[in-house]
Amino acid sequence: MKIGVISDTHGFLDPKAPDIFAGVSHILHAGDIGNDSIIVELEAIAPVTAVLGNTDSSPTFRLHEVVTLAGHKFLVHHIVNPHALKENLQLQIARERPDAVVFGHTHKAFCETIGGVLYLNPGYAGKPKFGAERTVAILHCGEKEIRPEFLPL
Repeated sequence: MKIGVISDTHGFLDPKAPDIFAGVSHILHAGDIGNDSIIVELEAIAPVTAVLGNTDSSPTFRLHEVVTLAGHKFLVHHIVNPHALKENLQLQIARERPDAVVFGHTHKAFCETIGGVLYLNPGYAGKPKFGAERTVAILHCGEKEIRPEFLPL
């Protein structure tokens, strides 16, 4: 199964995103969505699980979501520092026992396994600005592994 991962769109869905996500079974949006219409556009590609970011105010989404896809449990939350988890997030991870934590906020791609949990930030997907690198990710999920692939926008 392939899962698309995007974050920090800030109201802009890059025209390349639908082609990059063509064929994915699900999309995870890790917050700072902007207008809810971004999620509607993504739902035309595949089902979407999305969370609020620190710039979002939509009543449609929550601060975190847990979803199981291809036999793997994903916790999606916008602001995560994998090397210094806040206590409430530590407790949630201990309770939920996800295989992966998907987050955004930093506008920088990140992928590291810590304590048996994959922490993944797909990077920044909003409007081009100041030459900032813009990326999304595809998670290739097998029975026993999750293999991330970062793709430029």
